Amino acid sequence: MTLRVGVVGAGYWGPNLVRTFRGTPEWDLVAVCDLDRERADRVIGDRTTVEVETSLDALLARTDIDAVAVATPADTHCSMALAALEAGKHVLVEKPLASTRADAERMVARAEELGLVLMCDHTYCYTPAVQYLRALVQSGELGDILFVDSVRINLGLVRPDVDVFWDLAPHDLSILDFILPNGLSPLEVSAHGSDPIGNGRSCLGYLTMPLGGGTIANIHVNWLSPTKIRHMVIGGSRKTVVWDDLNPQQRLSVYDRGVDLDLTSDTADAAEKRLVNVNYRLGDMHAPALPEREALGVMAREFAAAINEGRAPLTDGHAGLRVLAVLEAASESQRRAGAMAPVSLPRVPQLASSSPGAGFGGGW
Repeated sequence: MTLRVGVVGAGYWGPNLVRTFRGTPEWDLVAVCDLDRERADRVIGDRTTVEVETSLDALLARTDIDAVAVATPADTHCSMALAALEAGKHVLVEKPLASTRADAERMVARAEELGLVLMCDHTYCYTPAVQYLRALVQSGELGDILFVDSVRINLGLVRPDVDVFWDLAPHDLSILDFILPNGLSPLEVSAHGSDPIGNGRSCLGYLTMPLGGGTIANIHVNWLSPTKIRHMVIGGSRKTVVWDDLNPQQRLSVYDRGVDLDLTSDTADAAEKRLVNVNYRLGDMHAPALPEREALGVMAREFAAAINEGRAPLTDGHAGLRVLAVLEAASESQRRAGAMAPVSLPRVPQLASSSPGAGFGGGW
């Protein structure tokens, strides 16, 4: 069934959603809502039947819209999403799901109470590379996950509203949540951030997460690097995979290489066993062929399928909550000068009904 959608926000990310919904057969783009009518007009173009709304209330009052996609600043996500849910609309929200975990919990709880789909647009999870990574991990081909090293650096955009962890790390965190067998569930994190240019917020940083059983994940994010790098290494007990997102000819490389520790020797001393019986496995490498398709289109089809099939989407509100829990712990760790901070695992409280549009106001 073709669904009808309205996009809220015609600024930075909204135009990408407008283009995607227009080009996805499962969707009919009905309206774009923005306080700046001229900006919305430019996004939809001259020769179109798509209408412009400058009021969220007016958009939500329309009976020809089944779902709303919110592409506005994070501090507006909660009020807009709750208003849309109260109006009976399914909701897609850009990352991060909200500006605080408490707000995200309210959103998730209300969507579940009303039986509506709440989806977070963790775009990278819908790329062919990340979906292949997920299949590799779930199939057991990599073995037990031993470590994850991720680098996401480039020059800019230095943002005044959030630090580099909140801006860039949600991509890596959402990927880990998508591919790891138990999702994103660290008990504590350590975040070291730095502001060498005096921006008032961390412009580069390192986020470390013990994942249990000796497994550790490390994420490096940076707004100040003159070079752009999008690189992740996932090391397993059997194989290791390297993802270079900026190399379209070979995004993934799977290595049958690693370190094995053989403790079956008769050597009496355990320490001596470890020194003598370290085996370095040097096997083949292969680069799987991946299809080239736009992740946003896959994401839009998943949103439609979740609605039509009455199920949770792959990146639902709970996925957004887990990412926010880690980000809030990272902020606390920075306040502790990098000391470990506990990750409060998300809970979804019962939520009393709120009036449509409560808390909505201001521009986006």
